[in-house]
Amino acid sequence: MTNLVEMRGIEKRFPGVHALKNVQFDLRPGEVHALMGENGAGKSTLMKIMSGIYARDGGDMFVDGKPAAPDGPRAAQNLGIGIIHQELSLMNDLTAAQNVLIGREPRRRFGRLDEPALNAKTAEIFTSLNLAMDPRTMVSTQTIARQQLIEIAKALSYEPRVLIMDEPTAALNDAEIRELFRVIEKLKSEGVGIVYISHRMDEIKRIADRVTILRDGAYIDTLQAADTPLSKIIQLMVGREVTQTAPDIPDTSDNAVALEVRGLSRGKDVRDVSFNVRKGEILGLSGLMGAGRTEVARIIFGADPHDTGEILVSGQPVDIRSPQMAVQAGIGYLSEDRKHFGLAVDMTVRANIAMADLTQFTSRTGVLDEAAMKRTADQYINQLGIRTPSDTQEVRLLSGGNQQKVVIAKWLLRDCDVLIFDEPTRGIDVGAKSEIYALLEELAAQGRAIIVISSELPEILRLSHRIAVMCEGRLTGILPREGATQEEIMKLATQTENLADKTKETTQ
Repeated sequence: MTNLVEMRGIEKRFPGVHALKNVQFDLRPGEVHALMGENGAGKSTLMKIMSGIYARDGGDMFVDGKPAAPDGPRAAQNLGIGIIHQELSLMNDLTAAQNVLIGREPRRRFGRLDEPALNAKTAEIFTSLNLAMDPRTMVSTQTIARQQLIEIAKALSYEPRVLIMDEPTAALNDAEIRELFRVIEKLKSEGVGIVYISHRMDEIKRIADRVTILRDGAYIDTLQAADTPLSKIIQLMVGREVTQTAPDIPDTSDNAVALEVRGLSRGKDVRDVSFNVRKGEILGLSGLMGAGRTEVARIIFGADPHDTGEILVSGQPVDIRSPQMAVQAGIGYLSEDRKHFGLAVDMTVRANIAMADLTQFTSRTGVLDEAAMKRTADQYINQLGIRTPSDTQEVRLLSGGNQQKVVIAKWLLRDCDVLIFDEPTRGIDVGAKSEIYALLEELAAQGRAIIVISSELPEILRLSHRIAVMCEGRLTGILPREGATQEEIMKLATQTENLADKTKETTQ
C-alpha cells in the first residue's frame, strides 16, 4: 500500500533550537496515526512542515509516493492536506459560514457574494458534524468549544485526503467528542488518513491505529496502538516513569473555612449555589460544558456581577465587584484561556511574573528595580521548575506546561490564600500534568485553599478532597473523594434537580 504521506530524515532548526532531528513519519489511507510527545517534542513543528506552514531544513517528504515540498498552506491543500490547529484561527467579526468558506465563497454575477449558497453549503458541513448552529451566527458569540467545531468544519470543507488534528478535543465535552469520533470513523471509511495529536491518553486507545512518539525533537518509535500499554507510551514520551496514582491526602475536615459562597445567583447561568473550601483543601468543581462552573469562578473573582448571594473569606463577608478587589481579598484566578487572560505572551518570563505586583519593584520615583525583578523571577523559576533558557525568554516560546507555571508564579507573588484553577492542564502533556498536580498538592499542603475546575473526570478524581458537581447552573451534589466514581459524577452532572440540600453534611 502506498503511503498517503511519508517523511524521512526531517530536520528543522530555529535560532538556538534544534527542533527536529532526523525525524520519520508516515501515514496510510484510512488510518488514525497518533503523534505523541511532551510539549516541545516537535509534534506541531513536524505537522507544520507537512501542511506547508514551515519549510524543512533537511530530509524528504513524499505524497502518494511523489516528492513534495509545499511552500505554503494553499500548496498543501492542493496536495489534499488539511490541518486543524490547536490555536484557533477564526475571525471573530465574521459569521460561522464566512469563516468556514473564507476565500472560496460562492459568487453571483459581477462577483457579488451569494449569501444563501454560502450558508447552505456551510449548513451541509455542520449537519455532517451533527452541529446545531445557524451558519449566520457570529463567531464572537460562540464558546471556545463551539469555535473549535467551526474550525473542524472549516478543515473538512476542503475535503482533504490527509487531515491533521492538533488537540481537536481540548475544549469539547464528552458528547461533542463522541460526535467528532463518529466523523473520524466516517472519514477513515472513505480512505482519509488522519494524524491525531492529543494529550488525552484515553483517546489514543479509543481511536488510534498506530502511535509514533517524539521526544526532544527526535524520533523514538512507532507502535501498534492496540498492542501497546499506555504506561509504555507515557514512558517513551517522557523518558521516565510517571506516577499515575493519586497520593494519600490529609484530612482537612477540621481546618478553617477559607472561602464560602452562599446562595450565589446570576441569571440562568448560576442559580442558588452554595459551598465552601477549607484551608489545605482541593475542591474539584465538575460538570458538563455550560453547567456554570466558570461562571461561578468569574463571580467569585469579581469578573462578572451576581444578582444575589454573598461571598465570605475567612468567615467575613466581602463585597467583590472587580478582579482587583478579589486580589485584595486574597483570591487568585487562573483562567482556562491562559494566553489571553493570564499572560502577556510577547513579554519575558521576568516581566510576566513581576507584573502581578509591580509595587514591590517600583521606587518612589517610579523606577523599576530590574535586579529585584530578576531575583524574584529566578526564585520562582527554581521553585516551580519552569523550563526556560533564562528569565528574559519570551513566554510565547515556552511549552504549555511552563506557561501555566508562569501564571501560577504570578499568583504566588501576590500571596493569595484562595486559588481557583480553571482547566489547569488543558493542552498540557502527561509529564507536565504530573508536575502541575504535584504543585497543586504542595500549595494545598502549605494551607492554601484550592478550587480546580476540570472537564477531565480522572483529573478531578485524582486531585480533589471533595467534588462539587453542577448541572444547568445549579449545584447538584458534593461528593467525598473516598468512593467517588466517574459514574456518580456523571449522574449528578446530568441531574437537573437541585440535590445540594441532600448532601449538606458533606459541605460542613
